[in-house]
Amino acid sequence: MKNLTSQFTKTDRLIWLTSVSLVVLFFLLFDRVGYLTLAASLIGVTSLIFNAKGNPVGQILMILFSILYGATSYSFAYYGEMITYLGMTAPMAAVALVAWVRNPYKGNRAEVAVAHVKGKDWILMLIATAAVTVVFCFILKYFHTANLIPSTVSVTTSFAAAWLTYKRSPWFAVAYALNDIVLIVLWVLASLTDRSYISVTVCFAVFLVNDLYGFLCWRRMRKRQAENIPGGS
Repeated sequence: MKNLTSQFTKTDRLIWLTSVSLVVLFFLLFDRVGYLTLAASLIGVTSLIFNAKGNPVGQILMILFSILYGATSYSFAYYGEMITYLGMTAPMAAVALVAWVRNPYKGNRAEVAVAHVKGKDWILMLIATAAVTVVFCFILKYFHTANLIPSTVSVTTSFAAAWLTYKRSPWFAVAYALNDIVLIVLWVLASLTDRSYISVTVCFAVFLVNDLYGFLCWRRMRKRQAENIPGGS
C-alpha cells in the first residue's frame, strides 16, 4: 500500500480524504441503507485519484466501480446507466488498463506515458460516439429507461471518455467531467422521488471536482514528460 500511494502529493491526499469524507457524510445523512452504493462511491473516488496520477490501478478500480454502479442504476430503472457501465465502460476500462500497462513512462509502471491524439483519431471518435449514441437511444427507449434524454447523453459522454482514456489523452478527464454533470442531473431527478439518492448525487459532484483536478494533473504530467523530467508528481 505504501508503494501504491508513494506518488501522491499532499494535495492529492487532501482531495481524496475530503472526497471520501463527503461521500460518507451524505451517505449517513440521506441513505444509511445502500451499502453497495457507498462501496461503489468510495471505490470510484479512489479510482479517480489514481487515474489523476496516470496509475493503471485506477483502471482496475474503475472496472469494479462500473459493476457496483451498474447494480445501483438498476435499482432506479436507469437501465441506460446499467447497460453503459456494465456493457461499455467496464470492458473499455479493461482495454484501457492493457494500454496503460503496455505504455509505462520510462519503465515506471505507476505512471502511463501520455499520448497525443491525432486529428484522424478525433474524427473516428466522433463517428463512433455518434453511432453508439444512436444505437443506445433505441435500446434505452425499448427498455423504458427513466429520463431517456439525459440517459442517452450520458452514453455519449461515457463512450467519449472511455475512448480517450484508452488513447491516453488528458482530455479523457474533461469528457468524464461532462459525464459527471449529466449524472448529477440524472440523480437529482431520482432524488426527487427517493431522497436516499441524494448521496449518489453528491458522489458525482465529488467526481466532477476530481475529474477536473485529474485534467490539471495530466496537463502537468504531459509537460513534464515532454521535457523529460524524471519522477515528480
